[in-house]
Amino acid sequence: MVFENLLDPVFNPLLKMPPVLAILLISVIITIIITLVYKLTTDQNKMKNLKKEMKEYQKKIKTLSKEDPKKAMSIQQEAMKKNMEYMKKSFKSTLYTILPIIIIFGWLNSHMAFYPIQPDQTFKVTAFFAEGHAPTVSIASIPDLEIIGDSTQQIIDGKAEWQLKGEEGEYKLTINYNNEEYDMPLLISSERKYELPEKRISNSKLKKIIINNEKIYPLGDINLFGWKPNWLWTYIIFSILISIAARKVLKVY
Repeated sequence: MVFENLLDPVFNPLLKMPPVLAILLISVIITIIITLVYKLTTDQNKMKNLKKEMKEYQKKIKTLSKEDPKKAMSIQQEAMKKNMEYMKKSFKSTLYTILPIIIIFGWLNSHMAFYPIQPDQTFKVTAFFAEGHAPTVSIASIPDLEIIGDSTQQIIDGKAEWQLKGEEGEYKLTINYNNEEYDMPLLISSERKYELPEKRISNSKLKKIIINNEKIYPLGDINLFGWKPNWLWTYIIFSILISIAARKVLKVY
């Protein structure tokens, strides 16, 4: 979170935009920077020649695949060597961009994956259990949140649920189960920020705790066979399209 917070002064104005526009703008900026870094850190004449050679190999392979499969296989091996050489030369630019990209992705995951829990909004906390669990589990918080119903719940069908709400601020939820305590941070905010709403637990019958922050689907109701792209897939789709256009405009090989 420390590195991601460094980006707040730069990227926080984007949080006032609809998520799809913010991700599009970030995709444009990042993709153009990556493309420029790639162009400046690679021998473009060499890369152009390698691409040309690989295309020629592919044409020969296509022609010989039916006439002379054995020779086509030999040419395929040569093409793979050229492709490997191309990838090695491309790798240098990746070293310059990989750390900033990881930091930016961390920021996006902290701001674009979920909507925040709003002040005085009723939200749900669910605890999931493995078979053979104890019968009850309880929840507490620091500072106190309003718990709608009982703080101690029966575990039914492998889960227990609580309804809570509270004022804006930072909280620590504590799940008390079978003389075990598991803490989970919670942020209630009117701004576009939140703590990650899922925590997985090992070595316990309590397996997972989830706060029901609503997921962000930047493309809205657009889906592919029932699959709705999240922020990461939206970024990937945008960046691929932008990269194709940027490489053509900047003549990058």
